[in-house]
Amino acid sequence: MAGEWHTASLGSLLKGGIRHGLYKPLEAFGAGSRVLKMGLQYSEDRIGPQAMPRVPVTDEELTRFRVQEGDLLFSRTSMMSDGAGKCSLVVAHEEPFVFDGNILCGTPDRETADPAYIFYFLKSPAGKQSISEIIGGTQSRSLSGTSLSAVEVQLPPLDEQHAIAHILGTLDDKIELNRRMSETLEAMARAIFKSWFVDFDPVRAKAEGRDPGLPKHIADLFPDSFEDSELGEIPRGWRVGTLGDVAEHPRRGVQSNRLAPDAPYIGLEHMPRRSIALWEWDVADGLESNKFEFRKGEILFGKLRPYFHKVGVAPVDGVCSTDIVVVSPRTPQWFAFVLGILSSDEFVEHTNGSSTGTKMPRTSWTEMARYNIALAPDPVARAFTNLLQPVTDRINAGIHESRSAVTLRDTLLPKLISGELRIRSERKFIEVSG
Repeated sequence: MAGEWHTASLGSLLKGGIRHGLYKPLEAFGAGSRVLKMGLQYSEDRIGPQAMPRVPVTDEELTRFRVQEGDLLFSRTSMMSDGAGKCSLVVAHEEPFVFDGNILCGTPDRETADPAYIFYFLKSPAGKQSISEIIGGTQSRSLSGTSLSAVEVQLPPLDEQHAIAHILGTLDDKIELNRRMSETLEAMARAIFKSWFVDFDPVRAKAEGRDPGLPKHIADLFPDSFEDSELGEIPRGWRVGTLGDVAEHPRRGVQSNRLAPDAPYIGLEHMPRRSIALWEWDVADGLESNKFEFRKGEILFGKLRPYFHKVGVAPVDGVCSTDIVVVSPRTPQWFAFVLGILSSDEFVEHTNGSSTGTKMPRTSWTEMARYNIALAPDPVARAFTNLLQPVTDRINAGIHESRSAVTLRDTLLPKLISGELRIRSERKFIEVSG
């Protein structure tokens, strides 16, 4: 490593040392300042506008425990196999917030260290090893401010810290942008589904002599009146049916010894809650039990503990856990409608209520297929899919872009942090040291 690099303790790079968080009883939550809990900090690398609960605080507490952009946050105890010491970086946020007592916080001195560089160092293999050494092998796997301050950080010159942080941060910005865009597109899709198929807004507007606010060729597909049904009022000409009328569960079982080692594998652990975007998957190498095959564009529904609301659109061909139901529309025109039903709160509540088992409740395709729904004529379903298909296509494109960015970031991270790849200035000229 080049001579201008040096090693410093983390504590020496912070202004005011390590701060401990705010303790408040759970019953105090509900108003006041937003408070960052360790569960959210542990699950996020960059802390920004995420939803946080509120807790009443005094002016003195807000000043003492307030978090600012560039702060580094550390989990005090283990929540997963990684152990304590998981680091997060505070990025731009719209509202002040405080941090709770299960988190440690440090504010880097920007005259000597770039906060984002320290964050990326602590995410690197070298940084994780440094934290692991100070925690040791105790069962508690807990972290103190004193031990955290002793973690050694490898530092290049400040301008090179800025350049390293800029390159890695640009990749993370791209990943975050895709996630936010996905959330926006999904919210839009949910709103249209609710408007057309739950609230029947276009029909109500026409019945009241109002403009439904849709292009004429779409508005003409909706009737201008309702009729009674066993589900209550539904648009005239629609019919009561079941999910099974328009969707099926293609049971393509595959034995583990027939799986290609590099076949994409999705388990429940890879599926986020309340998001149709499936950002993560593994490979089938080493799997021992039988799985289901799925195809790109099919819908995956987590049947184990369905209240977790795990529903997503497959971004690739692959295999999944048998605790996941693969669902496909019977004809392509019903894709968006089936997705809207499966990802709705009402359907998840239905599957949860009909689940069997106490500790590990499970639903089944049989129960899912019985779900009663108001079915529009085919042209309405086709128009909805034509409108929503580009949305799901863009979400899936963002998933692949983000995975490429993650691969590049994770490849560059140890090389940049070790000095194997050198960045001489903000112009980001890279050379291989040797």
